[in-house]
Amino acid sequence: QVQLVESGGGLVQPGGSLRLSCAASGFRFSTAAMSWYHQAPGKERELVAGITILGGRTNYADSVKGRFTISRDNAKNTVYLQMNSLKPGDTAVYYCNARYPDYGELVEYWGQGTQVTVSS
Repeated sequence: QVQLVESGGGLVQPGGSLRLSCAASGFRFSTAAMSWYHQAPGKERELVAGITILGGRTNYADSVKGRFTISRDNAKNTVYLQMNSLKPGDTAVYYCNARYPDYGELVEYWGQGTQVTVSS
């Protein structure tokens, strides 16, 4: 079965860094577009960053451009989110998302989320 397992969240001071990982299994990772979303309390889930199948193209929310970097290692079935210069506004649960074609349909899966708290 499809599994997306996030790790690397935690408590960090403003200006600090964290690296999130999402380990994927149960599907052909190299065929999936991967993304990171976050959801703060009382707010909707929002796209943070996305990366194409071979990693040739990435996109970012305006709020994280220049601070966050998404990358993937298709040999390890893992996608990463390097978060630098963290701000209190980055506090949220971060979710890994996979989208890929399956018998002509686009399917989508989510991880369980990892909490990131930016606070002094």
